[in-house]
Amino acid sequence: MIRLDVISDPICPWCYIGQTLLHQALAERPEHPFEVVWHPFQLNPDMPREGMDRREYLETKFGGKEGAVKAYAPVLERAEAAGLNINFEAITRTPNTLDAHRLIHWAGIEGDQTAVAMALFRAYFDEGRDIGDVDVLADVADAEGMDAAVIRKLLQSTADRDEIITRDKQFREMGVTGVPTFIVAGQHAVPGCQPAELWVRVIDEMSQSGDNEA
Repeated sequence: MIRLDVISDPICPWCYIGQTLLHQALAERPEHPFEVVWHPFQLNPDMPREGMDRREYLETKFGGKEGAVKAYAPVLERAEAAGLNINFEAITRTPNTLDAHRLIHWAGIEGDQTAVAMALFRAYFDEGRDIGDVDVLADVADAEGMDAAVIRKLLQSTADRDEIITRDKQFREMGVTGVPTFIVAGQHAVPGCQPAELWVRVIDEMSQSGDNEA
């Protein structure tokens, strides 16, 4: 197996689209060599723990709704092309994603990171749920087969909080400035939202390389 590190934030729409396109490529090449491992990166590391009203966030980041509509237009276009239905209108709060990253981390211990990460994307972008809320996170965990009571208890503690912050900081120090960023085999960085066709070519090239080495 070849490790594919995914540096991402569950409130990043390009991450949702990029991972969906990667998933489409992996489905097209079910014998792919990748072992996908998720890593934390907070788009808004200084976000208050309780999150922020969505309108206030848009005012701060884009100068209001009109600026947000303009900024999100290419996102919606790419999302539709990828078969996704992002519903920005349903989002009422922009959360602090530290706890969501903790949940993805714990899902990794159970070998279910990708399913939980994608469930968080859907909860936020499709359903407008506050994925900074403990009950929402516990519900997402439960739907993906994790123990909701255990997750709720962990989220109410400080378990692994410092580790997530440290890992986020390490990626910034490595030069990661935006997400998604994919790292293939610990060596090759693939930044941004890449088309499924590119990933299919990468998989085919790696498979051919592996056959030649054999």
